[in-house]
Amino acid sequence: MANRILLWRHGQTDWNTVNRFQGHSDIPLNEVGKYQAKHAASILVGMQPTKIISSDLSRARETAQALGNLTNLNVEVDIDLRETNGGLWEGKTGAENRAEDLQNFVRWIDGEDNPAGTTGEKRSEVANRAVASIKRALDGLDNQLLVVTTHGGTARCVLGSLLNLPMANWGAVGGLSNASWSILQTNPRGWHLVEHNAGSIPEKILGEESGAEAPE
Repeated sequence: MANRILLWRHGQTDWNTVNRFQGHSDIPLNEVGKYQAKHAASILVGMQPTKIISSDLSRARETAQALGNLTNLNVEVDIDLRETNGGLWEGKTGAENRAEDLQNFVRWIDGEDNPAGTTGEKRSEVANRAVASIKRALDGLDNQLLVVTTHGGTARCVLGSLLNLPMANWGAVGGLSNASWSILQTNPRGWHLVEHNAGSIPEKILGEESGAEAPE
């Protein structure tokens, strides 16, 4: 049976609203974020998740717990699902980082594998640790819907890695809105993207034989 991964971004924080680099900084959900998490959880419970794992940062843990409360599933916390360590960029807005570290910041935004904020993490490092966490959670299991409660940058790294995209193209997938999710599913060719930046239960894909989806 196929496994599915649901990559769920945490709800809104005050730093999100001003485009401030959060990284490993433990910024809590604001009131909008708390509402977003509960609203999303009320939808996700209908998908019958089998397991929930979460970043240890409070904005992700609180988001994950909203679903845990509805499913009676234990939220398993894993530090490897944290957001990118932003180094010297953390706590600063995008405008401030462009003004203070333009060349390095633009290289990073353009998808190069340079360390964020000079002293932070590379995208490859984020992808490696987050994918390892997911593999541990799915080890030996089949027919799972694994909810991975994480962060926008980490989710993008996971998507790029599992879809075998060149790193320079990871940004082409696009970002996740707060408390929205993407779904990956296994097939004989590996992982494929079922839904991206969603806020609803995915519909069955019809018309496979007329080109809507390549045959298995």
